[in-house]
Amino acid sequence: METIFFFLLLTTSCFSFLVESSDNNHMYSPCGDTKVERSDGFTFAIAFASRSSFFLNNSQQLSPCDRRLSLSSSTSQIAVFRPKVDEISLLTINTSSFSPDNYGGYMVAFAGRKYAARSLPAFVANSTYTVTSFTLALEFKKGRLQNLYWKRDGCSKCSGNSNFVCLNNQDCAIRSTSCKNHGGSVDCSLGIQLAFSGTDKHLSVLNSWYEVENLRQYSLYGLYSNLRDSLTGQYNKIF
Repeated sequence: METIFFFLLLTTSCFSFLVESSDNNHMYSPCGDTKVERSDGFTFAIAFASRSSFFLNNSQQLSPCDRRLSLSSSTSQIAVFRPKVDEISLLTINTSSFSPDNYGGYMVAFAGRKYAARSLPAFVANSTYTVTSFTLALEFKKGRLQNLYWKRDGCSKCSGNSNFVCLNNQDCAIRSTSCKNHGGSVDCSLGIQLAFSGTDKHLSVLNSWYEVENLRQYSLYGLYSNLRDSLTGQYNKIF
C-alpha cells in the first residue's frame, strides 16, 4: 500500500507540522494508540481502495491497520493527516496526479491499532461520477478515539443544478469526465471538513463539531463553505 502525505489546507488558526510546545501527543503513526488533550496534534489517515478491500471475508469490516486485510498487497493508497484537536479544519487531497477511481473509488478514515477506530467506506469516485466534498467527525471518549463518522447533509447544495447528480440522496457528484484528472476543466480535488466531538483525556468537552453545526449562518462557516464549494463555482463558469 503506497503512502501519500497531504497537509491541512486551512484551520481556524495557524498550523505547522513542527511540534508546538502545547502538543503533548508524540504518537505520529496513524496505527498507534494514544490519548489526547485539546491543542494536541492527532494523527489519522484515510485509505483509498475498493469497498471489498476493507472487509475480511466480505463480512467483517476491519481497520486498515489490521494486517488481516490485504491492503498492503492490493491497489490502494493512504493519505496521512495531523490536525489539531478540537479545531475545525479543512483537509485537501490534490487529485492532479491522483485519481481515486484508479484505487478502488472508496475511502475509509482510521486511527489506532489495539483501540482501532475506522469509518464506514465512503464512495469517492468511479469512471462516471466523482464526489469532492465531505465532512468527517472524530468522536473521542476520555481522550481515546472511539469513532469516525462521515456526516452528510443531503444534496441541498446541488439541488436543481443540472451540472451535478445527487447520489443516494446524500452526496453531490460531478461527472468524472469533467475533472482535470480525466481530461476535463474542473479541479476535482477532495475537500474534507474535519471536526471533533466527545471529551479529551482531562474530560474537557470537544466542541468543534457543535461549532460546525451552529456556525452555518455565520461568516466563519461561510469561509469554509466557500472553499469547500469552490468546485461549484468552477463548474458553473464552464457552462
